[in-house]
Amino acid sequence: MTDAGDGRAWVAGFRSGVISPYEQIKLAESRGFRDETVRQALVLAGGGDQVRVRLTNRHGREPLTIGAARVALRPTGDGPVPETERKARIGDVTAREVRIGDAIVPETEREVRFGGAGEVTIPAGGEVVGDPVELAVRAGDHLVLSLYLPDETEPATFSHQPMETAHIAPGNQVSAPALPGAEQVAARFYVSGVDVRAPRGTAIGVAFGDSWFEGVGTTMGADRRSVDVLNRRLPRGWVVNQGIAGNRLLVDEIGEHGLARLERDALSVPGATHVLVHFGINDLGLPGMAGEPPATAEDLIAGFTELGGRVRAAGMRVLAATIGPFAGAIYPGVSTPEGVAARRRVNEWIRTGAAFDAVFDVAKAVEKPDEPDFIRPEFDAGDGMHLNDAGAQAMGASVHLADLLIG
Repeated sequence: MTDAGDGRAWVAGFRSGVISPYEQIKLAESRGFRDETVRQALVLAGGGDQVRVRLTNRHGREPLTIGAARVALRPTGDGPVPETERKARIGDVTAREVRIGDAIVPETEREVRFGGAGEVTIPAGGEVVGDPVELAVRAGDHLVLSLYLPDETEPATFSHQPMETAHIAPGNQVSAPALPGAEQVAARFYVSGVDVRAPRGTAIGVAFGDSWFEGVGTTMGADRRSVDVLNRRLPRGWVVNQGIAGNRLLVDEIGEHGLARLERDALSVPGATHVLVHFGINDLGLPGMAGEPPATAEDLIAGFTELGGRVRAAGMRVLAATIGPFAGAIYPGVSTPEGVAARRRVNEWIRTGAAFDAVFDVAKAVEKPDEPDFIRPEFDAGDGMHLNDAGAQAMGASVHLADLLIG
């Protein structure tokens, strides 16, 4: 936590786990840009009286030039809905609820500068933190970030399943009140986080794991991920989301594996006091898609033991989720007798072991009572492996707030 010297401190208000565009296994493609504006809405887990934006070129092979950057708040949906929004629907959610993300509240627009300059070049593999911006924000606000990319870029470092839509328009339109006709892409580009200046002592949890945190299966743009649900339950403090769909605990495949990214994506998050963990499905299921055996229960137990020890050694509390059911997965090779059996064994160890400060039993919360290797039909996103909005609600409700002790 960085002390601002006035009883307030910089803490994480938003985080986004990013991956390389050059991954060999891809659930979504990144893209490059040239003389384009990228506008993205970032839902804030917590608020403060100032913000500062974190941009990333972590997996870039070439320098990245940001020609201009602006932040603003997104309209809340009060008042008349424009015709373009009335026609838009995503899943079963109306456009007013989704708050289509190309519009901003003009009076809240602020320039983002970098060391006093309006333009910045981020070296290959690098990141940059913007200067503090005077803009008061609250938990649940959507901070709209607009980036102008003047030069031709390589495929972007990105978040591939954020359940949010980026809006892309030609030229420099970072200050435009809206971007009618913009291209819409279901990804997030070049953003790793937003810090907020909050009261000193504000406690932050980090949801560290896979798609069950990132929100795959929930309604696009509706803020119904399990982490969003949990934040709405918390009376104080909040949890930022570092889930990466497809991420494994033990092996690099989609993103760096959990043990490799733990320090950067969890332990070094400003203000972090708790780490919530959900890993294992991809270690047990994804190998089968390539005809390889799943991770063994012994390997996962060793990995979880190491993770828990490292979090505790950093002076933080670690809360572990049981591994969710996936026997009904529709993807060839994912559900194997070996993987399903290993999940049962690891879950029993998680429930009874001493590697963690607390456990939240996600598996029990979402499984079919008579077939616990399967997701309950009313919680299934349709692929037998991910949670819909109701399932994410059950997952978010499975955390005991007394264990989290945020704030």
